[in-house]
Amino acid sequence: MIWTLADAKNQLSQVVRRAVEDGPQTISVRGRETAVVMAKDENVRLNPAKAPRDFKAFLLSIPSLDGIDLSRDETSAARISLPMGRSELADPAWPII
Repeated sequence: MIWTLADAKNQLSQVVRRAVEDGPQTISVRGRETAVVMAKDENVRLNPAKAPRDFKAFLLSIPSLDGIDLSRDETSAARISLPMGRSELADPAWPII
């Protein structure tokens, strides 16, 4: 069934009961189908939980970084002039706008 947002707000318990008994209930906002209320069992069936992974397993699953250059550019920063007579060191890696 399609419910307007106002009707769904006013009859939330009926929307939930129907979602459990009859299946997903659609809610429309300004004539556009926007949201769905469904039973928790249906949601679990559609989105099975993944087994939790521990942090070590996560780290071991990261692809190898061999062959990727991770060295830092050690070029010194350039001195730039700023308004009001101030000067700052600029990091060449950041663009000056």
